[in-house]
Amino acid sequence: MDLQNEKQLEQYLTEQFEWFHRHPELSYEEAGTTARIRELLAGAGIEILPYPLATGLVAVVRGQKSVPDGQDRTIALRCDIDALPIVEETDLPYASENRGKMHACGHDLHITAGIGAAILLQARREQLCGKVKFIFQPGEEDARGALKILETDVMHDVARIWGFHADPTNAVGVIGIREGYVTAAVDRFAIRVQGIGCHGAHPDDGIDPIPVAAAIIQGLHTIIGRNINAFHPALLSVTKVQAGTTWNVIPALAEMEGTVRTMQREDRVLYERRLRETVEGIATAYGAKAEVIWIDSAPATYNDGRMARLGEEIALSQGMRTVPEEQSLGGDDFSYYMEEETAGRQIPGCYLKIGTGVGHPIHHPAFCVDRNVILPAAKYLAAVLTADIE
Repeated sequence: MDLQNEKQLEQYLTEQFEWFHRHPELSYEEAGTTARIRELLAGAGIEILPYPLATGLVAVVRGQKSVPDGQDRTIALRCDIDALPIVEETDLPYASENRGKMHACGHDLHITAGIGAAILLQARREQLCGKVKFIFQPGEEDARGALKILETDVMHDVARIWGFHADPTNAVGVIGIREGYVTAAVDRFAIRVQGIGCHGAHPDDGIDPIPVAAAIIQGLHTIIGRNINAFHPALLSVTKVQAGTTWNVIPALAEMEGTVRTMQREDRVLYERRLRETVEGIATAYGAKAEVIWIDSAPATYNDGRMARLGEEIALSQGMRTVPEEQSLGGDDFSYYMEEETAGRQIPGCYLKIGTGVGHPIHHPAFCVDRNVILPAAKYLAAVLTADIE
């Protein structure tokens, strides 16, 4: 197949997309997916860097044109590769063959568009200065897969990094772009309230942890309204409450779990401090004891202004339409790349949304990507990456 021919490239990428959709693999289980990506990239003559990753890989296209200022430019593109534990309900002829696993978040598109962009850049490498690293990342749905990649030195020479996501709220040909915060920092908390168990008819013999837990829940929801700037997006959800085993026994323990989402760094720090203070203060007032476990995850994603403007210019030059990217209190571990500590610096990044046809939302069992987006997405990413290294 002649991959320099646009129609044949489109057919080729569509076939690969269907293969990836039929063979979804969960976070850190993407061995078959990784092997297929490796095979396709190697077949196109694209160099694969020898990082010791269990799943996922990093490839590079090296421009052969001399850099005018003598400084090597390296740009990266992140493409996540894992699927979700969902039973597919699409009736597609290429539906998942792995029961209970589905590409319900569009990562099959991410893989395929990334491969397509790499093929396009490899074909024009003589006109490129600098190089582009293509990061095919495992475990995004786990929210920490980026950290597996960052155990390597992949980012040590990267000047900027691009990310993108399938967007079923917009039609094919629409790119969502926004400068500033686009996804939230994701933090998780667990709370254990220790009381003293006793007979349900004699609560005065013990310390009931259930009203303590109820008071804590009410108290936590005041943090946003009384401590966080009203113009800063933030959210707290208590998503699990558990206490007791039967109807006539006051338990000794109540447990809760939940999540906090913030955009601004200072709000993230403030939220953890105020949550601990609120929990411990309320428990003490009731004569109980409380333990807070705080588990931080991906930070907020902040789109660099220069990169956002470049992404918009390229979209318009290709006849696409741009819309303001929707801000979300959902998270994405793409943000870890911009916080990369081993690079010793903040790395500018930009996270885009590519319209895949209006339909079911991501993570829905009937979510479906319009295949007409595959080649345009690959061409768009290749154009953005080309412009960013020249």
